[in-house]
Amino acid sequence: MTHPLNTLQESIARQREALKELLREPLEQVAEACSQVWGDRKRLDDLLTTALARLPMCKYMYALNTDAVQISDNISRDGLVEKDFGRDRSERPYMNERVPSEGFLLSQAYISLRARRPSLTAIQIVRSQTGQVLGFIGADFDLRNLPLTGKLYEEPTYWRQIKGDPAIRGTVFHQTRISSMMDNSIDTVLGVLEELMVDHGVFHVILHFSSSRAVIWLFDDPYRYRLLDIEALTDPDTCLIYPHQPYPDNAVVPKDRIRPILDNLRDLRLMDEMFYLRSGTLNIFNGVVGLTFSCDGSHYLPWDEFLGKGADFWANGSIEALDAPL
Repeated sequence: MTHPLNTLQESIARQREALKELLREPLEQVAEACSQVWGDRKRLDDLLTTALARLPMCKYMYALNTDAVQISDNISRDGLVEKDFGRDRSERPYMNERVPSEGFLLSQAYISLRARRPSLTAIQIVRSQTGQVLGFIGADFDLRNLPLTGKLYEEPTYWRQIKGDPAIRGTVFHQTRISSMMDNSIDTVLGVLEELMVDHGVFHVILHFSSSRAVIWLFDDPYRYRLLDIEALTDPDTCLIYPHQPYPDNAVVPKDRIRPILDNLRDLRLMDEMFYLRSGTLNIFNGVVGLTFSCDGSHYLPWDEFLGKGADFWANGSIEALDAPL
């Protein structure tokens, strides 16, 4: 199955390439200058201090010999960290990646030892005038200090399946659905939810069938969720506490498709006593329906594709079909 180009991995790769272009030339210049004073701790510290001032996003800089042992102090914005002189960095993740032939490496992100924050390190080879490798310049970056060089990652909307807890999967043949309070009043619940989504500004809902509750988000207050228990879900007066809102023009899901989607969730909940829906989600802005079944396998798929798959499609599948890749 071919997915859209804007996958998470490809977005990360584009961001990393932009960061490499930003850092490569400054570190090449630092390495060339340091090669002239290699082995002189004081002069290396002075050069790296000047270089750090020109890289406002950088947290630490240092020089390493070919064994990855530090031959300069750690250069920070608060001054020299002398205790790091002589530090062996050979086991750090950035020293265990292969430096490309051009001599510059931007490491994979890792968790730093001291701050315990996501970080990455740029490594630049230092060469003598004759081309001999003298060592490396290291520059550490806290991810929160790096500029965002790409546009915001957009969540893909193709069908994705995720396997759940193996402990639940292994016992699925020994379980039976027990009707919940929501199951017993499902048509009333779905009527209330349809009203809230179509006319009262609810754009995202998580429907927990077994525990008889729903979690909702409103586009007028998207940073906070509301929890609706079974009493609220079975009382149409609940709609009165949320002001009327016209259905948003930029919603991906047409408003006349809300109820069919909710009805499909109901059908999957009641389709079988062994394989059944535990929870379902719908977001009208990205148009994705989320499903979690009794075997704990989860599916995320576009709303129109979901409507094209009736209960028979799911009911006729085994636990392997529910969890296997498409």
